[in-house]
This record gives sequence, C-alpha cells and structure tokens, in this order.
Amino acid sequence: MTHPPQSAAHETPSAPAPPPDAESILAALDPEQQEVARSFGTPLCVLAGAGTGKTRAITHRIAYGVATGQLDPRHVLAVTFTAKAAAEMRSRLRDLGVPAVQARTFHAAALRQLRHFWPRVVGGGMPEIMPNKFPGVGEACQRLHMSVDRAALRDIVAEVEWSRVSMLTPESYPEAATAAKRPGVSGFDSRSIARILTQYEEVKKERGVIDFEDVLLHMVGFLTERADVAREVRSQYRHYVVDEYQDVSALQHTLLRLWLGSGDDVCVVGDAAQTIYTFAGARASYLLDFPREFKRARTIRLERNYRSTPQIVRMANTVLDGARGRTRDSRLTLVSQREAGPPPVVESFADDPAEADGVADRIAALVAEGRPAADVAILFRTNSQSEAFEQALTARGIGYLVRGGDRFFERQEVRRAMVALRAATRVEQLDPARAVRDVLSQQGWSQKAPETTGAVRDRWDSLNALVSLADTITSRPGATMADVVRELEERAEAQSAPVVDGVTLASVHAAKGLEWPVVHVVGASDGLLPISMARTAAEIEEERRLFYVALTRARDLLTVSWSAARTPGARGSRKPSRFLDGVLEHPDAPSTAPGAGPRRTGRRGATVYAECRVCGQGLVSPREQRIGRHQGCPATAAHTLIETLRAWRRERTRGSGAPAYTVLTDAALEAIAERRPRTRAELLEVPGVGPAKVEAFGGELLELLAAETGDAEKSQETS
Repeated sequence: MTHPPQSAAHETPSAPAPPPDAESILAALDPEQQEVARSFGTPLCVLAGAGTGKTRAITHRIAYGVATGQLDPRHVLAVTFTAKAAAEMRSRLRDLGVPAVQARTFHAAALRQLRHFWPRVVGGGMPEIMPNKFPGVGEACQRLHMSVDRAALRDIVAEVEWSRVSMLTPESYPEAATAAKRPGVSGFDSRSIARILTQYEEVKKERGVIDFEDVLLHMVGFLTERADVAREVRSQYRHYVVDEYQDVSALQHTLLRLWLGSGDDVCVVGDAAQTIYTFAGARASYLLDFPREFKRARTIRLERNYRSTPQIVRMANTVLDGARGRTRDSRLTLVSQREAGPPPVVESFADDPAEADGVADRIAALVAEGRPAADVAILFRTNSQSEAFEQALTARGIGYLVRGGDRFFERQEVRRAMVALRAATRVEQLDPARAVRDVLSQQGWSQKAPETTGAVRDRWDSLNALVSLADTITSRPGATMADVVRELEERAEAQSAPVVDGVTLASVHAAKGLEWPVVHVVGASDGLLPISMARTAAEIEEERRLFYVALTRARDLLTVSWSAARTPGARGSRKPSRFLDGVLEHPDAPSTAPGAGPRRTGRRGATVYAECRVCGQGLVSPREQRIGRHQGCPATAAHTLIETLRAWRRERTRGSGAPAYTVLTDAALEAIAERRPRTRAELLEVPGVGPAKVEAFGGELLELLAAETGDAEKSQETS
C-alpha cells in the first residue's frame, strides 16, 4: 500500500473539505493505522517507525473520532514540536473536513493560554517575550565580569535553555549538571553557570520581559496554583494528541500532565530510535514508560515503511541491530512496502577532497540523466564538513542550498579568520603552512580538537577546515601566503551566488523530519559518526540513532561514504564508522561479489560495496550502482520492449531540440519495461515517473505497453 504524497500547508486557508464518512477514512489506512484510528477510551501510545505514516494515522484518527461522534473537534488539541509540523497537521485535518481542531506547538498553545489568563492571575498585560536570549545572557555575563565571545555565548545560552526545560533552579543546577555528565561550558564550571542563571533572571526582571521557557513555566504555575484556571483549560481541551513524544522535555511533560489533570484521554506518537536531542533536554523515557505512567494504556506499533526501498530499510534495521540498552529493547523493525530498488552503496575514499569529488560526480551523473538537483541531499555530522561539498558542487555548476546553517564562507568565525589571513600577507612568510596555523591559532584553532560540544567545537571545526584547505594549497611547489588567501577568496566568491533550487546540504540534526529520493551520508568514519566527543555508552547510542535517522531520510538511492585521511597525501588513519560493522557483515549486506570482501574499483580510490541484482557480481560504475545491475547482464524486461520505448521517446522529442531525458530517463524506461504497468496508478508507482509525466504521457505509454504485451502473448501462443 503506497500512500499518496501529502500537500504542504497553504499560506491562505482553503475552504474545508466536506466531512468524509467514517468508512472512507478507514479505507485510506493500513491495518495497524486503522487500529490507531479506532482506538478510543484508553490512553494510546503509538510507536511509529521512520516513514510509517504516523501523521496520516493520527490525523485520520482525529477525523474518524469526529465522524463517529467520539470526539468533539472543539475539545481536541494536537501538539507538535515545530510550527511547520503544526501547519502540516492543520492542512491535513482541513482536507479531512475537521478544520476546527487546534494543532499547535507546545509554546504556541501555552502562549495562547498565558495571554488569556495573565490579566486575571497577575493583572495588566503580559510582558513582552524576548526574541532570543543572547542579549540577556550576554548582559548577565558582563555583570559577573565574565569575558565571553560569541561562540562561548552560544554554548552558555544552550545550557541556560537546557536547565530551564529540565525545570532546574540556579541552586539545583550544579548537582543536576554533574549527574547528567555536563562538566561545564566553554571553560566555565557548573558553579559559574549557576551564577549566570541567577543573574539572567535579574536581567529579565529589570527589563520586564520573559523568554520562551517562561511561557511554559508560567502556565505550569498558573495551572498548579489556580484551580479556576485549571478547570477552564480542562473544560476547553479534553482530548490530546502529542506528536514526536520521544522529544518531550521535563517541562513539556509537566505541562501536559497539568493540562490532563486527573484525565487520561491522550494519544502520544513517537519512535525512541529517533531520539537525537537529549543534549537539549529531550527524554525518550516518557515515551518508553508511557504504559507505566498511564495504567490503562494501549500500545500500537507502526512498522510498515512507505518511504524507503527494502534495501535501504534493511540497512537501517541492521544498524539498530547493534544497539545497546533501551534503544535495542524498544526498537521497531521496519518492513518496506515498496518494490525492490538498487542496493545502498558503501564506499571509501583516500581523503576528504576525493570524497567530495566522488559524491559530486555521482550527483552530476544523476542530474545529467534528468534527476532534479532538489531530489538530492548530502547529510553530515558537523556543519564544518559542508565546505568541501560546496566547492565540489560549485566546480560542476550544480546549485545547492545549506539547510540549518550559514554557508561555510559566510560563517562569522571564517570571515574573521579570512581578515586575519589577509593581514598576514603583508609580511613575507617563509613557511606559509606554519603561518596559517599561527594566524588561526590566534582565532581559536589548536592542534588538538576541544573536548566539548556546541559552538566552541563548531568554531574549531570551521577553522580546522580552513587549515586543511590551506595545507592543500601550500603543498604545491612555490606556494605563498598570498596564494593561500587568493584561492580561499576565489572559493568564497564562487560559493556566494544565491541558489533557489539545488542539492540540499544539511547536518543530520537539521534533516530530522525530512526526506529525499537520493541521499548521500558522508563522513561515516569513527570520530565523526560517532563524533569523537561521544564517550559514554549513552552518548554512543545517541550517535547510532543519529546515523539511523540519516539513513532513513532516503527514499530510492542511498550512498554512505567516508575518507581515510583529511588531506591528499596524508596517512590514512581513519576507520569506517563502527555502526557499519553489522552492515558489512550482514548476510544480505551489499558487497562486491558473493562471499568476497571489498575491492578497489579504480574510481578515485573508492571501495564500493554493491552487487548486481541479476548475477551477484560487484558493480563498478555509478550508473550500474543506481540501476542495481551490470549493463551486460540479461535484462529482466524484453530487449525489444526497451527499444520500442526509446523509439517512442525519440519521436516525442523530434524537432523540439529538448534532450531525450526530459521525457523520461533511461532508468525510468527500463523500470517501465520491467514492471509493464497496466493502469495509471501502477505507472505512477514506477520510480522516475511522477504525476506530471503520467498526465502528459500516461495514455500513450499504456497503449504502447498493451500493444507490445498483446503481441508477445500472441507470439507465445503461436510457438
């Protein structure tokens, strides 16, 4: 069962659809989703794996409850974690004919209530909300005579937020930080952070403002201390649905329990294997312990994956096979509902530039075949990894956009470093490589990476990437400091053009909740995945979950790569990520030949683990790896049918001057020949054939296929 794609929320609300009948609502769901839709009367925990249609399940549940009279839409509150997710849920509910249901983020729901009750509880208007904490926390540090730069300030702000969503006071923070293994921030110990927390509260009080955490904290206070407020809220909302429940913090959980009061009419949805925000206060224990907290609770598991091919799902499942602790105990085993696709490719490169070029070459080949660049994503662990891929894509004329962060040369620490490097060109440098290190050392770079996370590590990573670039330039005979700066400026200029459509570059954290037809997970080596700062068992398991999230963003094609060294010519000391151990040892793992280990392909030193679906031998070229078989292998579709389809395509583009792939790519034609669809719905399921293609060419293709199939059957009868 393949679900149709859901449209994004419209900026201008459209007229609500007429309410569908209850049976038609259920008809759009698979058996487990139908079970979710029918489950009322007890607390419900929906464990929903990646790509299993959780939003579809919970929105249809609400619609079914309204259609059958079990829910009053005016008394339902659906809670999500992002404004985008809330808008998507409202759009789907509107399409299902239930626009009266409120779908909001925790903060938006609490803010609406706080504005309503503030005049009654406190008196006067509600204080202004600070747009961000940086000015307030910065002033708190100044008052304490603590000197902090912007990178350190970012880390301190993040720690302030963690302490507040964890419902800690300045007095309780040091002990809690020690218990959570948070050993200070940017050189400040827990006692110093506690002083900053105290002073930050004073700054807000003097300015007469509150922050976003205060919105939730004040509502917790109102609901706890004022029975009239609690009664009014509980009479307004009687049924709650909470999405992404694995990301709930202590503060959000407390607020939800106060909203419910003594009631338990709540449905929560989540996946413990996608818990990747514990550093920000998320606690998967609320999801995993839901049946203990709500004694009458029922649990339903959604494991049918509609997003990814069986090969991609198998690889993701294998990564979780190696999990430890509660991640393993609570895991869901995904089962792909799609037809088979090309096996994932796992490859290694000699160095970082080779990896970037290899990935860019693959993408360029896809684009040349007609694949839109927007179908492709490159996912990495840290933002500093993006520069090499930005450069490689730019060199090939492929547009890109960076999600969740600035482009490399637009980052503040990189801009400052460039100014310092330009100044250094005024003095003759006998050893430019040494000079670069001396200059960047004054900007915060050191030979050894800092043993911390957050902005300080991000800044070091960016500066270290500049060192790597400079090493590449200064390795050329006769290179000078001026050559280093000139090439860096050229790279910055080449990557400064605005891009509207292109390949997405994103950290895995920024990619959460998104998906693409083609995904490249890069830098999959120990030290990056898992990150070197992850040392405890819990931290390693979070890194495993992060890798799992990265893999499950892919729909059709997945490539995982790593490089043995940072710079060309350096000693290859890196090892593939430990999370790939189970993948490469799995009986169904992609390999170069049955029973054989990895072999060199001769393509930029890449080691490729991918096998032909027909003969089982190793695949070499990028195109062979994409279609999943050797070009010399016997095709499963008749050769004459493929030639007929190509002749039809040539006729379609004759005289227009348009490339043949603008009609349909070779891969799409081969897939059509293999599957031989008989209806428009079956044609729409063929990879590379979207609604627009079906609308334009569907009738002709189906007529041609029917004629060819009929001829083949007659030929068989005659023989």
